[in-house]
Amino acid sequence: MKKDSKIFVAGHNGLVGSAILRQLQKEDYSNLICKNRDGLDLLDSSAVEEFFSIEKPEYVFLAAAKVGGIHANNTYPADFIFQNLQVQNNVIHNAYLNNVKKLIFLGSSCIYPRECPQPIKEEFLLTGPLEKTNEAYAVAKIAGIKMCQSYNKQYGTKFISVMPTNLYGINDNFDLETSHVLPALLKKFHDAKINNESEVVMWGSGSPMREFLFVDDMADACVYLMNNYDEGEIVNIGTGEDLAIKDLALLIKDIVGFKGKIVNDISKPDGTPRKLLDVSKLRDLGWKHETGLRKGIEKTYVWFLENYKN
Repeated sequence: MKKDSKIFVAGHNGLVGSAILRQLQKEDYSNLICKNRDGLDLLDSSAVEEFFSIEKPEYVFLAAAKVGGIHANNTYPADFIFQNLQVQNNVIHNAYLNNVKKLIFLGSSCIYPRECPQPIKEEFLLTGPLEKTNEAYAVAKIAGIKMCQSYNKQYGTKFISVMPTNLYGINDNFDLETSHVLPALLKKFHDAKINNESEVVMWGSGSPMREFLFVDDMADACVYLMNNYDEGEIVNIGTGEDLAIKDLALLIKDIVGFKGKIVNDISKPDGTPRKLLDVSKLRDLGWKHETGLRKGIEKTYVWFLENYKN
């Protein structure tokens, strides 16, 4: 990408899209296109078609998606599969029709089989059954990967797909009904602290192992790959390090300063037992994360405190 290339960030208000936008601005890319949902509904095929035909972006970061934690995925599977498929179909197809030079599609590590060998290599995709609690979302994301690869094969496009691990950071979702585990725990411990509560209830046993990447590091990786990777095969984006959810909870408890105890609600699902990405391919391409987990959570908590009322 040149500094004045016309770049469309789809989903720029979300956790992922806003981080990509910050990274592009940080690197002095000046011709950025962003549209709020009121200005462009990515679920509307005719609106997306009109947008691409008028704006003619040269590069596209497809970060728009309906996302959520275990509860949201379990409760609204139809919404997750329909909305994600619709957005992907609209953006990817119109990128092809309007000769976009390159598109990067953001998937998720949940695309891999539930009982996957660890750490998870890119070639493990479609080698076993998915985790049931987020199957609808995963199927949509797999379809997006295959759509990019199919357009590359048939039309010679340069559409690449990346699979980030669990992300957190600035602009995260802290709604306990729909959020992922890290922001949910951060908000629970914060609320318990300010309300002088004696305990925080944590879903599940706390034994599942998870990997977490600060979203600004993920954005840096995406811009790097947009400029340095042209192959159709997927690329994992992560840290290559994981920890048990119970240890994550203890870390967040310490950062927030909550003095009470943690109670496990074992009636709630754990989800996948372990999900650690093999990031050797990304490292071989020349990129490695910079932000440690404690530092990233501390940055997130500072942002949370500054924006909590909003």
